[in-house]
Amino acid sequence: MAVTEGRNQRNHRLHEAAFTVPAPRAHGETVPAGAAGTAGAGPVRYVWAAARVAIGWVFLWAFLDKTFGWGFATPAEKAWINGGSPTTGFLKGTADHTFGGVFAALAGQTWVDWLFMIGLAGIGTALVLGVGMRVAAATGALLLVMMWAAELPLTTNPFMDDHIVYAIVLIGLAMAGAGDTLGLGRAWAATPLVRRLPILK
Repeated sequence: MAVTEGRNQRNHRLHEAAFTVPAPRAHGETVPAGAAGTAGAGPVRYVWAAARVAIGWVFLWAFLDKTFGWGFATPAEKAWINGGSPTTGFLKGTADHTFGGVFAALAGQTWVDWLFMIGLAGIGTALVLGVGMRVAAATGALLLVMMWAAELPLTTNPFMDDHIVYAIVLIGLAMAGAGDTLGLGRAWAATPLVRRLPILK
């Protein structure tokens, strides 16, 4: 009888443990590394890191090619350092699109060129290094959505193109903490500036 009661008590404890719900985490408390179900756990974090660096390089390369005219998308004579406008080619080409009048009017304006190039350089650098992921994701997604809007209506799909896909991935990178793997995200988050202004994380 005692043996049966002991077995029943053990079974009850096992049953309780199996269905115990973890206590909610306090604000700011992180999930332990390797915890099941976290986006940054296991090998998947390297996939996110690779995506981060790859998209960062897309932005950074666009800045470099438009600045120096290395001949991939920008010939040397149209390079920014040679007096060319990095926005004119794209924005002038939107004249016949839905919002063409708005975007074409911005083509070649100095302040637009500077904002565009600073955006490309800043977003690309932040993504490659894994720092400032929240700001990089927000500004990068905004830039991509504006470029998407400039090309409406699309010719190959009713509404979806690579600009929207990249924007979604950028948001995912920031939410997954992709800067912490193969990047400087943890060191950046520990700086006094980011501790004071977490939006810069």
